Amino acid sequence: MNLKELSSLLDLSPTTVSRALNGYPEVNEATRKRVLEAADQHNYSPNTRATRLATGRSMSIGHILPLSNEHEMVNPIFADFIAGAGEQYLDAGYDLMLSVVRDEDEARTYRDLKTRGVVDGVVVHGPKMHDKRIEMLKSLDMPFVVHGRSSDVTADYNWIDVDNRRAFARATSLLLDLGHRSIALINGLADMDFAMRRESGLNDALGKHGITPDRAFLVNGEMTETYGYGAARELLNRPNPPTAFLVSSIIPAIGVRRAIHEMGLKIGRDVSVVIHDDDLSYFRNDGADPIFTATRSSVRDAGRRCADLLLKTINAPKAAPSSILLEAELTIGQSTGPAPKVRRLLEQG
Repeated sequence: MNLKELSSLLDLSPTTVSRALNGYPEVNEATRKRVLEAADQHNYSPNTRATRLATGRSMSIGHILPLSNEHEMVNPIFADFIAGAGEQYLDAGYDLMLSVVRDEDEARTYRDLKTRGVVDGVVVHGPKMHDKRIEMLKSLDMPFVVHGRSSDVTADYNWIDVDNRRAFARATSLLLDLGHRSIALINGLADMDFAMRRESGLNDALGKHGITPDRAFLVNGEMTETYGYGAARELLNRPNPPTAFLVSSIIPAIGVRRAIHEMGLKIGRDVSVVIHDDDLSYFRNDGADPIFTATRSSVRDAGRRCADLLLKTINAPKAAPSSILLEAELTIGQSTGPAPKVRRLLEQG
């Protein structure tokens, strides 16, 4: 059955049926329900080309990734996000358009997408503290959702973020309760908004214990395995090395674990490690006794939520912007234990 046949069956115009199927707010609820029930009953699958003609939409969502020498967005974390978002696009009859561009071409790419009308909205990835893309997209009147947020942007806009500050404050408090006082943070790039919030969470918890953060223990870089490995080795070779690490992703945490092992130390006994972003399809850290203690946040679920919010914005462009703050779950694994000095006292006593 095609759109014309379904419309004839319901005695409605093809435009009304298409708008009902695609969630337009101007279609009343009774009509929408009737259309959806008929579509389900007759196994109607929308023809994307017909939907585009009926609605005047491209039925595509854009994801723009900067091809940078400084950072690399295409990684298992991004793949999980896209998988989650893609599920929602598929259910709503939308295609996903992924564009990889040079940093200097990113702004022009957004403007080009708007001018050509090839996407109905975009998801903004990797926001910085001073992110100019947000104001630009607002000026273009382009529906968008930011995965994360930008601290120094005061305008209202759609965003979905995990509470990084609270997550890292809780992780730091756990390590402090275990007796650790020398805690290193292996973080993302310094100008990324999430990295600033995670460092703030560490500082919050240290401050409550009267501890001044040691700048030498705060490291920023692109979150790769080799970065985690190199940072951990350098810090552990210091005269007064840290007894615990906070690591901003499971990917550099694998490098941290390798460094600890190569130096003849035991993770969870000699050095404790707490990680973030461990709920990934291809890097599972689960089971009854996970390898890593972690502040767990599902990137795939964040992808679904971003997609849902963007589709809602496309369907109701005059609605007020929404902001969603997700909580990370602190899960205890094998990678944390009492600080070495505390452990020795416990073993003696």
